[in-house]
Amino acid sequence: MHIHILGVCGTFMGGLAVLAKAAGHTVTGCDANVYPPMSTQLEAQGIKLIEGYGPEQISLSPDLYVIGNVVSRGNPLMEEILNRGLPYTSGPQWIGEHILQGKWVLAVAGTHGKTTTSSMLAWILQDAGYDPGFLIGGVPMNFGISARLSGSGKESSFFVIEADEYDTAFFDKRSKFVHYHAKTAILNNLEYDHADIFPDLHAIETQFHHLVRTVPGVGRVIANGREASLQRVLQRGCWSESEWFGGKDGWSLTTHDDGNFDVIFNGELQGTVHWSLTGEHNRMNALAAIAAARHVGVLPAQAIAALGQFENVKRRMELRGTVNDIAVYDDFAHHPTAIATTVEGLRKKVGNARILAVLEPRSNTMKLGTMKEALPGSLVDADLVFGYGASGSGKDALGWDLAEALAPLGDKARAFNDLPTLVQAIAQSAQTGDQVLVMSNGGFGGVHQKILDALAK
Repeated sequence: MHIHILGVCGTFMGGLAVLAKAAGHTVTGCDANVYPPMSTQLEAQGIKLIEGYGPEQISLSPDLYVIGNVVSRGNPLMEEILNRGLPYTSGPQWIGEHILQGKWVLAVAGTHGKTTTSSMLAWILQDAGYDPGFLIGGVPMNFGISARLSGSGKESSFFVIEADEYDTAFFDKRSKFVHYHAKTAILNNLEYDHADIFPDLHAIETQFHHLVRTVPGVGRVIANGREASLQRVLQRGCWSESEWFGGKDGWSLTTHDDGNFDVIFNGELQGTVHWSLTGEHNRMNALAAIAAARHVGVLPAQAIAALGQFENVKRRMELRGTVNDIAVYDDFAHHPTAIATTVEGLRKKVGNARILAVLEPRSNTMKLGTMKEALPGSLVDADLVFGYGASGSGKDALGWDLAEALAPLGDKARAFNDLPTLVQAIAQSAQTGDQVLVMSNGGFGGVHQKILDALAK
């Protein structure tokens, strides 16, 4: 089958392209911006890429068009597809029907921690010899790739997928994860997010309930016992086995002073995770992954040992470099809760060292200003805060005043709308021993290397 993917350079759709190619399909794709690293990764797989959405791409005559959720009505290629009555489907539906069919699917859902937990789970299964396929919205350092059918080249019966609650496509407003038909479903946490498509938390809870409805009776739902929202989701109905983690029942943990932690299941010690990751959020992610792996037969002790070799995910507290004993980290945090837990985790790691938080609020939710009041509280553990984001009406601009939002932090916070000025201010403020923590869910103009270069001068 020849498939042509619209929006191919997105993380999910790019992973889909790699999986489709590995499954033996002819794959081409297009996107508004075709640039590295995704473009080079796809081209290395023999996937032809076209920049833009010109209607002349119809001449490729694929068997099926696979539509990413970045595509909307008015897109010239999409309009031509519709006008001609050509066959098309969404990315999540294609994955569900062509990759996940017949597999034991382990889906990881939640507002935060999906990428890290999926990566942990895939690594535990790999270490246990299950050779899983996976599609993850980041690059697990243990694997060096974000998607694969299996590691051995042989078809695997197990597949780990990051299960996003964002909508599927312009013609399918259900959450992506309803297409995956998970047998094991992790519900990591649930807060209000995606203000561009969900009016309130209740609307997201309904989508999570739809996910629970798709889990078979022989399946298992593994949910965060600290989240009242997830308790409400399961109270609306659950037709499979269920286990809770992080609360009083089921799976719990006890943290040591050094960040290692004991894993306890139904009151019995299962072992101790020894690792270098920081933060309670990562310990909760690990607990969920251990519980999910147990559902497919991996003993907790084996999962615990595997996590001792887990190398985290790119852009999750990734050390990008150190200059003059000033460390620069890159992290994907963009929701206030994720920002708070990331800063808190670094604080516990570095003690009294100064933390310089550098933040770009660029997610759709943040650009709408829905979470702006929560920003100051999420940054209180930082010593200095550098915010970046131009106000105005442009596509990438904030619709609110960042400096005004950060004002409760007083003199320790500054806002910038010019990248070189931001970099210069950080370099001038940084002192030996400082920890510079850059947080954004985008490329941030390559600011990490720009900071390192400025510090070197």
